[in-house]
Amino acid sequence: MKYVIGVDLGTSSVKVLLVDQTGRVKAEASEDYPLIHLKAGYSEQDPEEWVTKTVAALKKLTAFSGVSPDDIEGISFSGQMHGLVLLDENRNVIRNAILWNDVRTTEQCRQITETLGDRLLAVTRNPALEGFTLPKILWVKQHEPENYAKASVFLLPKDYLRYRLTGAIHMDYSDAAGTLLLEIGAKQWSREVCDKLGVDIRLCPPLVESHGFVGTLLPEIARETGLSPNTKVFAGGADNACGAIGSGILKEGEGMSSIGTSGVILSYENSLDADYKGKVHFFNHGKENAFYSMGVTLAAGYSLSWFKQTFAADQSFDAMVASAAEVKPGSDGLLFTPYLVGERTPHADANIRASFIGMDGAHQKKHFVRAVMEGITFSLQESIEIFRQAGKTVDTIISIGGGAKSVLWLQMQADIFNANVVQLENEQGPGMGAAMLAAYGCGWFNSLDECAEAFIKRSAVYSPIPENAKRYAELFQVYKSVYAQTKPLNDRLVPFRPH
Repeated sequence: MKYVIGVDLGTSSVKVLLVDQTGRVKAEASEDYPLIHLKAGYSEQDPEEWVTKTVAALKKLTAFSGVSPDDIEGISFSGQMHGLVLLDENRNVIRNAILWNDVRTTEQCRQITETLGDRLLAVTRNPALEGFTLPKILWVKQHEPENYAKASVFLLPKDYLRYRLTGAIHMDYSDAAGTLLLEIGAKQWSREVCDKLGVDIRLCPPLVESHGFVGTLLPEIARETGLSPNTKVFAGGADNACGAIGSGILKEGEGMSSIGTSGVILSYENSLDADYKGKVHFFNHGKENAFYSMGVTLAAGYSLSWFKQTFAADQSFDAMVASAAEVKPGSDGLLFTPYLVGERTPHADANIRASFIGMDGAHQKKHFVRAVMEGITFSLQESIEIFRQAGKTVDTIISIGGGAKSVLWLQMQADIFNANVVQLENEQGPGMGAAMLAAYGCGWFNSLDECAEAFIKRSAVYSPIPENAKRYAELFQVYKSVYAQTKPLNDRLVPFRPH
């Protein structure tokens, strides 16, 4: 039996999967690493942590699996999107990586929008938001000119990790699409965007397909990990593109709900024809010559983790979530908006903050837990509403991540989305997508679609319960009004927040 490895470089940890030719996970390992919050709104990481922790996870994987290194044919990557890694001419890291959930770049986003106007959406298909890479580059140029002057290339997190494992520098199209520097349709860096904003296009790395072969492991990496130096390395993709691949979202009409630290609603797009006018993201897929549209909730699973750490530290996570089943849909009139770190879809607003609305003395902790889960799901429903209003059919959604690990939450998604929600038999999310890119790159299959047929199996389908769906549809209208009502108050609170 031959094997491939999928590496999923997340925001708080790296997870590695060893997958055989039938799609079975033979072994897995993970390692955590910290976030660095220098100021309110700042989110950084030391790229060296990604390398040391990935090497450690791969070492554990090879040691515990008992598989011969010669039987592990390939490795590919999924990575947290948008993060800026700057390298100097000697390929050394210049400063900590600025991550996707860093919101310091509001002024740079304004500059981009004013400078490019309608051309921004025409070229990149996305509006300027704090999470993207281009505003981060401009922030460094304006606030740390000495670091910008040293820069010879920029990379995204998984691309830096792959460079350290192979010595080769590339970026795939799905991750490049999230920089705000890629001409999405032409699949090339936009000289127009670079020139108008004063960014040297030579900072942009060579582009490659997600399944593209980029080299083999460096000898020293092979020794440290226990892998063969002949292991083939493939480019990989953005975490959401890999999540889509790992969920089998590879043809028109298929959608995905992913609840991790952030939350994502994703829909496959066959062509550039769909025009959401910047209301949702539009990126190149990890599948060649395909695309996907995507809405993002910045604090999805994070909202539930925050609540547990702050108000339910004495409970296990499973027990806390299970308690929400004791509460009727609608949480007895308690509503939560998950704007803990601002919001992205449909409100691109770095200042907005979360709210509990409708609290009364009868509410218990279990009501708050359910309200948080419902609020996260309502936020994702806002993206589904945008797709439906644009004429897309959204009737079946694959659920992955934390939202797929709870029967309660799976049914809640079906009821709020008013769609069939599918649970996968062996859901591994972006890590499986990365492994599939390696399997396809190694020539095991003729296409990603063929790989998906062999690797991905559906286990259960949750259909909407009519009375719940009706109740949630009414409550959703109230949820949507909370943003407009609380925005002026949040704007006035900005001076009082820590800086």
